[in-house]
Amino acid sequence: MRAHQIMTRSVISVKPDTTIVDAANIMLQRHVSGLPVVDDNDKLVGVVSEGDFIRRSEIGTQRKRGRWLRFILGPGKSASDFVQEHGRRVSEVMTTSPITITEDTALAEIVDLMERNNVKRLPVVRGDKVVGIVSRANLLQAVSGLAKQVPDPTSDDDHIRDNIIKALEKTDWCPFGLNVIVRDGIVHLSGVITEERVRQAAIVATENVDGVKKVHDHLCWVDTMTGVYLNSPEDDGLAKAD
Repeated sequence: MRAHQIMTRSVISVKPDTTIVDAANIMLQRHVSGLPVVDDNDKLVGVVSEGDFIRRSEIGTQRKRGRWLRFILGPGKSASDFVQEHGRRVSEVMTTSPITITEDTALAEIVDLMERNNVKRLPVVRGDKVVGIVSRANLLQAVSGLAKQVPDPTSDDDHIRDNIIKALEKTDWCPFGLNVIVRDGIVHLSGVITEERVRQAAIVATENVDGVKKVHDHLCWVDTMTGVYLNSPEDDGLAKAD
């Protein structure tokens, strides 16, 4: 399998001048742990993740180094730490020159990159534009939904997947972080919804795509005010069965 067969296409991104507070709120509300950072031309310039919020002055988690260690490291390192801990804009805390993949990158290579660089997500680029993102969650969904089936996704499955994504993305209620996996016409639908009625609408829209045999619902409901989330009834049922 390759990146385009499991990646999330509806990528939520921020600008370099987005405030830290706004970026944190977006991550909480959309239930994501990282965001690509793009400039005014939609060119990828960085990635901001939950790890960039660990050392922050607001919560008193700044690095505390002894005088001798500060002397050894020099003023440059202390200055960089100060920006990371007190910066107010995404550009001041983000990871620049992020590792990226293409739509044709094989899953084995994706996993190697994640492990080697200790990252949880990789932007998928076409040229210098972000067209998707592959996270550990996407890999988990692939394992959960597809591991018991022998054949690889066919060109027909890819066609079905593209049509499902097009059908959902043209609506004004499309789930956030929509991800669709198709194998032998069986669809695994995941993403975040903030209104329960969207669940049935998404399933119905998917069922109406030619070639779809069955739809598995993995859509997660999130309360945008509190960040509380609930798994889909199908996933809850499977968890109880286990």
